[in-house]
Amino acid sequence: MASIHAFQAEALDGTPVDLARYKGKVLLIVNTASACGFTPQYEGLEALYREFHDQGLVVLGFPCNQFRQQEPGSNADIGTFCEKNFGVTFPLFAKIDVNGPQTHPLFAQLKQAAPGILGTQAIKWNFTKFLVRKDGSVFRRYATASKPASLAADIRQLLQE
Repeated sequence: MASIHAFQAEALDGTPVDLARYKGKVLLIVNTASACGFTPQYEGLEALYREFHDQGLVVLGFPCNQFRQQEPGSNADIGTFCEKNFGVTFPLFAKIDVNGPQTHPLFAQLKQAAPGILGTQAIKWNFTKFLVRKDGSVFRRYATASKPASLAADIRQLLQE
């Protein structure tokens, strides 16, 4: 399987970002939405980012509008919403698809490397989380309902590897 570092994504402002820039970092990759019952998880994601960023954690948010159109705004709207309402400072990317024929290649790789319950690859809802080792390999997938704070022990473990 390819390393996550082999992929590229588009930042909210349209700038291409090579994920190779995150080599040597632990990554928490999350599909996000601004109008979802789980949207308050932005606060927990930001808390993890602030707590562990200096030790090598980077949270990467990927907005997705595939689940009941809960991310209808433009990329600029998304950035403003996240900063204003949750003080988000971690990197956010342009809206993508995480399922279906237009699935972003990064999420195709994440789903293949860490399938969900009963081996399903599809992302079931917003705020599915993937924790990635410093070498770009996928460590674990976490369900939507997993609160960001519950990932802290796994993050600490990967930061020490």
